[in-house]
Amino acid sequence: MAGIMLILSGIYWFVLNPPVLQPEIIWLLIGERMSEGKMMYRDILDDSGPFSAAVFWGLYLLFGKSLLANKILAALFLLLQITYINYLFNQYKSFEETTYVPAFVGVILVHLSFDLLILSPALMGSTFIVFALGQLFSQTVLQKEGSDSVLLTGIFLGIAACFHFPLVFFLPYMIIVGIIISGFTFRQLLISLSGYFLPILICSVYYFWKDALPDFVSKYILTARTADIYVHVRLRDIFILYASPILFSFLGLFLGAILRSLTVNQQKQVQLMMFFFVFAAASFLLTNRRAPYQFIIMLAPFTYFISMLFLSLKKGNLNNGLSVAFLILVPLVGLGWLTVKTLKEDLGDYGVYPSGQHRITENKKVLVLSDDLAYYENAKQATPYLNYHLTRELLNSIDNLHEISLAYKNISNDLPEVVVDEDGVFEAFLEKVPVLKEKFQKTGKYYLLQKP
Repeated sequence: MAGIMLILSGIYWFVLNPPVLQPEIIWLLIGERMSEGKMMYRDILDDSGPFSAAVFWGLYLLFGKSLLANKILAALFLLLQITYINYLFNQYKSFEETTYVPAFVGVILVHLSFDLLILSPALMGSTFIVFALGQLFSQTVLQKEGSDSVLLTGIFLGIAACFHFPLVFFLPYMIIVGIIISGFTFRQLLISLSGYFLPILICSVYYFWKDALPDFVSKYILTARTADIYVHVRLRDIFILYASPILFSFLGLFLGAILRSLTVNQQKQVQLMMFFFVFAAASFLLTNRRAPYQFIIMLAPFTYFISMLFLSLKKGNLNNGLSVAFLILVPLVGLGWLTVKTLKEDLGDYGVYPSGQHRITENKKVLVLSDDLAYYENAKQATPYLNYHLTRELLNSIDNLHEISLAYKNISNDLPEVVVDEDGVFEAFLEKVPVLKEKFQKTGKYYLLQKP
C-alpha cells in the first residue's frame, strides 16, 4: 500500500509539479512568526487552529521554511489514518473477513486531489476524529459502561476542534450517536462532554496566561467564522473531484445493505458511518477556505462504504469491473483536473506564482494586503496582519480611537518596508492616521517606507 501511495504521490509532486498553494505559504509564515516569539491571534492574525499553529511552529524550529518537511509529515498523517481505519474495521468485525481492502481504498482516495496530500489543519484534525470514531466503534461491541472509551471520544473530538474549528460539528455528532446508537447514559454523556471541553479549556487557560484570551476567542472562534471565505476552488470543480467516491459510496451502502446479512453491531456501525458522513459534509459550511482538502474528513466514511461495496459482491466480472473502475477513475480524475488547471493557469488565487513584479519585496519586511502571496517568497512578513480577508474586515471596520490606536501600535512596532495595497485598504487606514502616513511613499499599489 505504501508503494502505491509513493507512486501516485510522486506523479503529483514530481511529474505534474503543482504550484505552492496560498494556504501553505500562510502556514509556513505562522511557523516563522511563532519562532520569533509572536503569539498566535494576538501577534499573528489568522484563524488556523492553536494546535495546528503549534505543529507549524515545531516544524519551522526543526526544519526551517521547508515544504518538503510538511509534505513528509502529511504523508505520515495519511498513512496513520489509513492504517488505523483498516485496523478498526478488522478489529470490530465490520466485514465478514479480515482484509486489507479498506487500506487499498484509502490509499486511492487520498489521491483524488493533489491538495489532500498537504499538511493542512483539516488533515491533522481529521486524524483525531478517526481516533474518536474508534472509541465509538468499541462501544458497539463492549455493551457496558466503558467510561474510558467515552472519555477518550470526547478528548479526541476536542483536540480535533483545536486543530481545525469546522470540526466542532462533531460535538453534536458525539451527542446524537452517543445517545441514539451507543446508548450513552447521562453519566457517560457528561464524561464525554467533559473530555471534549478539556483541550479547549487548556487552550483558553494558556492564552489567558499569555494575556491573549480575547484574541483567541474573537479571532479563532468568532470573527473567523464571519469573515469572507477564500474561494480557491469552485464548487463545481469540487463536485467533479468527489463525484466518483460519492457514487461508489452510495453503491456500497445500498448493495451492502441488500446483499449482506448484518449483525446488530454491524448495523450500529453502518448508522455511525451514515451520521459521520452527514456531519463531516456539514463541517464544510464553516470552512474559511473553499478547497478540496477540506473534505479529507470524508476519508473514513468513503473508505467504509466503498469497502462494503467490494466485499459484498462475490468475486466475478462485476466486482472486478468496479474495482478496476475505482482504481483508475478516482486518481485519473484528480490527475486530469490538476493537469487541465495547470495548462490553463486556472488555479487563480489558490496557487502562488512568483514573477518579476514580486521582486520589489525581495529581502524586505512586507505587509501584503492582497490575495497574491507570492510577495512573501523571498521576504519576511511584518505586522500581525497575515490573513488578508480578516485584515481587510478588521481595518475597514475601525471606527473609534481605541481601535485606531491599537492598529497603529501593531504596525508601528513592526514597520513593513513595503506594503502591497491592491484594494486601497491601507490607503483608507492611513487617512485616519496621518502620523503613520508620513512614513510611507506611495508608488502605484505599493507603499514604500521612507528612510529617516
